[in-house]
Amino acid sequence: MQYNFSARVRSVESSVVRDILKLTQGKSIISFAGGLPADELFPIDAIREASGRVFSQGPQALQYGLTEGAVVLRERLAARMKANRGIQAEVDEILVTSGSQQAIDLFARALLDPGDVVLVENPTYLACLQVLGSYNARIIPVESDSNGMVPEDLAAKLKEHNPKFVYIVPTFSNPTGRVWSLERRQALLNLCLEHEVLVLEDDPYGDLKFTDNNVPNIASLEGKPEERIVAYTSTFSKTVAPGLRTGWIVADKQVIRMMARAKQSADLHSSVLDQLILGEMLLPEVFDLDGHIRKLSGVYKERMETMASELQQEMWKDAKWNTPQGGMFFWVELPEGLDAQALLKVAVEKGVAFVPGTSFYAGEPNRNTMRLNYSFAEPSVIRTGMERLTDAASEFLGRYSGV
Repeated sequence: MQYNFSARVRSVESSVVRDILKLTQGKSIISFAGGLPADELFPIDAIREASGRVFSQGPQALQYGLTEGAVVLRERLAARMKANRGIQAEVDEILVTSGSQQAIDLFARALLDPGDVVLVENPTYLACLQVLGSYNARIIPVESDSNGMVPEDLAAKLKEHNPKFVYIVPTFSNPTGRVWSLERRQALLNLCLEHEVLVLEDDPYGDLKFTDNNVPNIASLEGKPEERIVAYTSTFSKTVAPGLRTGWIVADKQVIRMMARAKQSADLHSSVLDQLILGEMLLPEVFDLDGHIRKLSGVYKERMETMASELQQEMWKDAKWNTPQGGMFFWVELPEGLDAQALLKVAVEKGVAFVPGTSFYAGEPNRNTMRLNYSFAEPSVIRTGMERLTDAASEFLGRYSGV
């Protein structure tokens, strides 16, 4: 039978990360491809205790819930964001979503018509590019460097394209691990206020920091105006467990209202059980979330340093990379002219995988780039995987140079 799929679905390319994960299934391959947290560090006992507390309160955890999310979770999220991030939000300015990926999708669905422009960093989160593409948006990259979007290029493109919104991951970004400077954050906010353009600040990694150098979220720089232009989204996937599938977004009440309408047509509401479990885990007497995050950050820092030491081997002397200050990723630039997609084929033969950088670009990609995840594997596995990757790179360079 010839299935007549919609143009929207046919236009969405499969996730390169998911394709690589399929490629490595059932094989003895060390994968640096997925953005996976360390599952041995999931707080299983705390989740079990919180679940018991939820069920001891009656059957409401298994009932339908509010589209906007459980009130108790939104109240505790508001308190936590104010205390930890300086982000002020009322309960009706928060929408609970099935992971922050859904927040991006609902935000786009509520705002975009075909042909509308969205400005993004270059490179940027590949799943956001998938979402924007599914709504037939025109995705325009803004020149970016290690400090964030270049203000002059951002100003020019805001004026030229009149975008619906600007999408950014300014803290330990995926894929580059960059941290925007305070000056660049303020410049973006000022420019978007001037042009009355919304900002979607995606912050899934902000808690996973390796230094005491705190840079404020753009949402906190905006304060709490009558009408917000900054929407802020985050998730419990990186700090508690991705299987609980719970994220949230803070935005102007009008935006939240329209996103809630869009969510009703998608899934009515996110899992009530997951929300109530996480609501309990935000109580200090049930779970020390801040202490858990400090433990995660310490473990991930050790793993990052292990990978960094391997990248200092002679084989990588012509590659470029910056030591991450937090998050989950290294972004590596190979010498000009080398294709990371071709290197991946050799790497898989050697028993190691990574994500080529091409899928993270809006427009013409830098084909010599790749993303390496260090959060999932233990140091000994990282060393073995990097030995394999170094061997693959050496063989690849030999093939490339004709040696």
